[in-house]
Amino acid sequence: MNDSTREAVEAAAFRRLIDFLRQHPEVQNIDLMNLAGFCRNCLSKWYLGEAVARGVVDMDYEQARTRIYGMPYSEWKQQHQAEASAEQRQAYTQRTDKSA
Repeated sequence: MNDSTREAVEAAAFRRLIDFLRQHPEVQNIDLMNLAGFCRNCLSKWYLGEAVARGVVDMDYEQARTRIYGMPYSEWKQQHQAEASAEQRQAYTQRTDKSA
């Protein structure tokens, strides 16, 4: 596979991941963090970092989050984010303590 095709495949896979996450707002960020070690906010930071690395200067973190969430983060949070349960918080703490 040449570099151009590889990048196109990677970009398409990334778009599918974002579409999947948008279709499943019931999957909470803390669940993603506990299971995979990253969440929608991480993707937003990575997206912004890659944009900046490529010379995009007119994007900020909130704009990157909007690209990932499909709406402003504050709106997504109000519509979809549930308070983390004690079990979720404990699992997150255990995961982050191990990675430190």
